[in-house]
Amino acid sequence: MTAGTPDSPMIRMSSVDKHFGSLHVLQDIDLTVPPGQVVVVLGPSGSGKSTLCRAINRLEPIDSGTVEIDGKPLPAEGRALAELRADVGMVFQQFNLFAHKTILENVLLGPIKVRKLDKATAEREATALLERVGIADQAQKYPAQLSGGQQQRAAIARALAMKPKVMLFDEPTSALDPEMVNEVLDVMAGLAAEGMTMLVVTHEMGFARRAAHRVLFMADGRIVEDSTPSRFFEAPESARAQDFLSKILTH
Repeated sequence: MTAGTPDSPMIRMSSVDKHFGSLHVLQDIDLTVPPGQVVVVLGPSGSGKSTLCRAINRLEPIDSGTVEIDGKPLPAEGRALAELRADVGMVFQQFNLFAHKTILENVLLGPIKVRKLDKATAEREATALLERVGIADQAQKYPAQLSGGQQQRAAIARALAMKPKVMLFDEPTSALDPEMVNEVLDVMAGLAAEGMTMLVVTHEMGFARRAAHRVLFMADGRIVEDSTPSRFFEAPESARAQDFLSKILTH
């Protein structure tokens, strides 16, 4: 059920290492994600999942190894990095919306400032995106006037407004009240169905089963398993994954 071809990956990480002091948080990571594939990253707290996600667009600099997006190595800094980052949408646990700007203004900012889109086109596209994530009626409100689920959907619209090639999600629902989780996961599942290349760090097992092409299981800074959702959930190979699943799927 994969898309794209292995020789033209959208994300490629080769021999990536990262330390925080004496802590080796990413250990010799090799990862290839073809275009259109949805990869869900699971694992216990402290396993390196968020660091992996943030290393893909160099929000977290790596110590060694290489990261490529759509065949281009990630530049270390400067304008080239900013340009490549524009191709990688990122949605965080916290919504990171500008509090003093309306939802529409938040979504417009990137396309006008970075993509140099004219205001009329940007507004038309931003309105369509807010419609797509189900909050077009909230466009003139400020973030504080929205629920957490609505704010996270606004954050997804803002990332999509840049027309990214890849979307990274770092625990996008973990700060939400339980009743708001599904409205965000539904938007993400819609993106997956449309063929967006996605890497999702999450604890939402239902989403992993439903929307992922692949499940990566991380422990101690390594990718321990790289599997299909059905194989991972029904017959995990490693003792670490078996232990992890036994703890979370019994509740």
